[in-house]
Parts: sequence; structure tokens; C-alpha cells
Amino acid sequence: MIEASCHCGAVTLAIALPPEWVADCNCSICRSYGVLWAYYRASDVRVTASVPIDIYSWGAKTLRFHRCSECRCVTHWTKADPAIDRIGINARLMPPDILAAARIRRLDGADTGLYLDA
Repeated sequence: MIEASCHCGAVTLAIALPPEWVADCNCSICRSYGVLWAYYRASDVRVTASVPIDIYSWGAKTLRFHRCSECRCVTHWTKADPAIDRIGINARLMPPDILAAARIRRLDGADTGLYLDA
């Protein structure tokens, strides 16, 4: 089981498998957060929190960015539409050896929505 957690440990995300690759998105919010995203089916991720989780959405509000209300680390995003079984986990919160083994892909989220290494 792979576990990612915020800085204070109040929010944890558990998944069975490490990511093969992570996305480095260049959109304005991902650049501001400084995250690398690992994508999973939401149903395959267990989120546990001992404090409230803050949620932020902007623009078209199709994504909800979640963060720990205590240390303020961005932990993951979910789709606003609960029928879409997809979640992005901030892979920078995973153990360093797990993240180091993953390939980094560049996502042009600011303009085309395409991976630049495809």
C-alpha cells in the first residue's frame, strides 16, 4: 500500500500501486501549487482526514482542489461530477523513492491540454 500525506499528517491518501508516471501541468493553478499529479480511479483511493478538508474550485468549476485545513498542503483533486471516477493525487506527498521511480510527463494544461512528450 502506498501512502501520501500532507505535511502534518492529518490527511492521508492510500492507494495500492505506485504511479508509473506523474503529470507536471503548466496551468496557472498547478504552477502555483507546485504539484505533480498521479492519476487514479477515485474508487481505488482511500482518503482519511482527522481535520476538515478545504475545497477550492475556480473557472468552469469542473475540478475540486482539496487541501488540509491544518497545514494547508494541497493533497488531491476530484471531479465536480461524482459520476466521473477519477482523482489526481499530489505525488509530491508520496515517499521520495516512490516519486523518484515515476516518469515525469509535461502536460500543457495552460493551452492545448496535450502532453508535450507524446
